[in-house]
Amino acid sequence: MSFERPWLAQYPEGVPAQIDVDEFPSIVSVLENAIENYRDRPAFSNFGKVLTYGDIDRLSAQFAAYLLGELKLKKGDRVAIMMPNCLQYPIATFGVLRAGLTVVNTNPMYTARELKHQLDDSGAAVIFVLDNFGKTVQDVVGQTQVKQVISTGLGDMIGGLKGPVMNFVLKYVKKMVPDYDIPGAVRFRDTLTLGQMHKLPQIEISPDDIAFLQYTGGTTGVAKGAMLTHRNLVANMQQAAAWVGANAKPGHEIIITALPLYHIFALTANGLVFMKFGGLNHMITNPRDMPAFVKELKKTPFTAITGVNTLFNGLLNTPGFDEVDFSHLHLTLGGGMAVQRAVADRWKQVTGITLVEAYGLTETSPAACINPMDLAEYNGSIGLPISSTDACIKDENNHKLGMGEVGELCIKGPQVMKGYWQRPEETANVIDDEGWLHTGDMARMDEQGFFYIVDRKKDMILVSGFNVYPNEIEDVIAMMPGVLEVAAVGVPDEKSGEAVKVVIVKKDQALTAEDVKAHARINLTGYKHPKFVEFRTELPKTNVGKILRRELRDAPK
Repeated sequence: MSFERPWLAQYPEGVPAQIDVDEFPSIVSVLENAIENYRDRPAFSNFGKVLTYGDIDRLSAQFAAYLLGELKLKKGDRVAIMMPNCLQYPIATFGVLRAGLTVVNTNPMYTARELKHQLDDSGAAVIFVLDNFGKTVQDVVGQTQVKQVISTGLGDMIGGLKGPVMNFVLKYVKKMVPDYDIPGAVRFRDTLTLGQMHKLPQIEISPDDIAFLQYTGGTTGVAKGAMLTHRNLVANMQQAAAWVGANAKPGHEIIITALPLYHIFALTANGLVFMKFGGLNHMITNPRDMPAFVKELKKTPFTAITGVNTLFNGLLNTPGFDEVDFSHLHLTLGGGMAVQRAVADRWKQVTGITLVEAYGLTETSPAACINPMDLAEYNGSIGLPISSTDACIKDENNHKLGMGEVGELCIKGPQVMKGYWQRPEETANVIDDEGWLHTGDMARMDEQGFFYIVDRKKDMILVSGFNVYPNEIEDVIAMMPGVLEVAAVGVPDEKSGEAVKVVIVKKDQALTAEDVKAHARINLTGYKHPKFVEFRTELPKTNVGKILRRELRDAPK
């Protein structure tokens, strides 16, 4: 039976069914192409300091030469980078890749236990850390294979008087940099000086070489390293660029990068796609400081922004956001978690731009489905499989299901990872014999080829044998004007096996549990009604802003 692709008929004009995966053999060749075409244009900015593509070329080459010439690292060695969005991140990342090495993106919020696991598992030879998180590294580095620690202060690349003042204030005024001492650690600026003493050799990089070990699954158990090759990331960059590129003006785009670049969404969608366009990544180091974030937006004529639902919701609820100039904005892309209709509708109302939902996973580098960019308004779908990507719905016996049937969403395409680092069994559990990646998300497809996520397989709530999907409950409760944020989870129940519990952060302090239950009764079938309503001042979230339902499930009722 031939494989049906109804989504191709819905592709916006100019979006190809297939992309050219071989145009760039590696991420390094994408960078070199951008340097050649846009050398004097701004590439990254942070705290008022701008680095051009030419600056990134020079500095990343110096860092690469240091890693190879001074540390004598060999092709394929792993380098961990533990920092938020700051100018050091792109310099180091492109330096590691230019040296033919592998980047291990490391969440700066990791505890010592989590960091030790990742360093042990990846076998990283080097870790590059921001001073704010140096204490965590100090606590575990002696028990790992790490040979060299490189450290830096947030202000180190800002230069002038501003940089040292920033470092001083962070350490002594705001007390955000705990004391630490790592014997033998080298300062980042010194690595650049040392790198100038070595010539960067020509490194052969093949499309199948691992560019990133991107750790995932930390919220559900032991974090595993997804092996993302140069080909995986170049393919996904080409796919996303083909999809969003119709409106992009090469050399003139400014994208707000508030999600951390160490997260796969921002890494590809902001870092790589906009590098191909010769765009400027305007990096926000601490997006949780919403008033300061809005102040930055007021100063920047940005053309694009990516984010997760909680980020967009936070901005919409920050005074002054409605006074931002949105006249240059043509792209708002939401992913990482479900976009709620209430948030999408309000975003359109305030900015005039549709919040376009995309879907992806770390294992797909990340984009697999994106809604058409010319979408008039939010449609509740994760969109269409992007160019060179197939998607289907399968049942528990690995059989494909028909139109409208709910099953597990499976993805196939050049962006699908090589596998999990040193975990062949785990790899075999998620990539079947035909090459389909099983996502763990329950979904359905309509006649036009649009896919709809029903929920995470593991987040599904089973009430008296009925499947209840937290996303649906959350969408309904989020419609209430008194609700700022909501999460729905299943809790054990003697009668029904599980019962629905909602945890809410109030926007209106007068909101009561009875109000919530009354609203649910009007909008949801009986077995979906929340039996328990809890109010909190905040919800537990990952560093990217995804709500941690697991923590809410495990909390006492």
